[in-house]
Amino acid sequence: MARSSSIAGIALAMLLLAACAAPGGALPTGTAPEPVVTTAGPPASATPTASEPGPPSDPAAEPAGTAISTATSEFGEILWGPGEQVVYIWERDVSPESQCTGDCAVAWPPVLTVGEPTAAGGVDPALLGTTVRADGAVQVTYGGHPLYFYAHEGPGEVRCHDVATHGGLWWVVTPSGERAP
Repeated sequence: MARSSSIAGIALAMLLLAACAAPGGALPTGTAPEPVVTTAGPPASATPTASEPGPPSDPAAEPAGTAISTATSEFGEILWGPGEQVVYIWERDVSPESQCTGDCAVAWPPVLTVGEPTAAGGVDPALLGTTVRADGAVQVTYGGHPLYFYAHEGPGEVRCHDVATHGGLWWVVTPSGERAP
């Protein structure tokens, strides 16, 4: 019996992920509205990536952390990570500790960093932080919320704002640290 409920749970998660990944995909009744696709992402210059540690001659140098930046979307000004990937928060994360593990973290990879995350554009550096995941990886937080990417989005796309998967709604994030409307 446990095996059949596990298979049913996996099938449901796959259905929801397929709907989120495909423009115009329908979600089952009672879930969030259809995903919205935005293809006008941030300019490449607004999304620096994490850099390598400083030169070996500088023992005090720390690696630059993952850069979080802002750009305009149909949801207003929102946060973006490296590679022109939009970042999300999840309603089930009620503290900086991530609740998204296992198959959830496969579909919604955490925004990880080595070194302190850095702010670009309209990102408030005071709202940037980190949390240590159960596996020891360091995840970027913003306004106390762990940040995630959606695994099936390309650069500049916003497909899963206000979409329910893995037991909760996912939202893009404004520079104030709140979910976008």
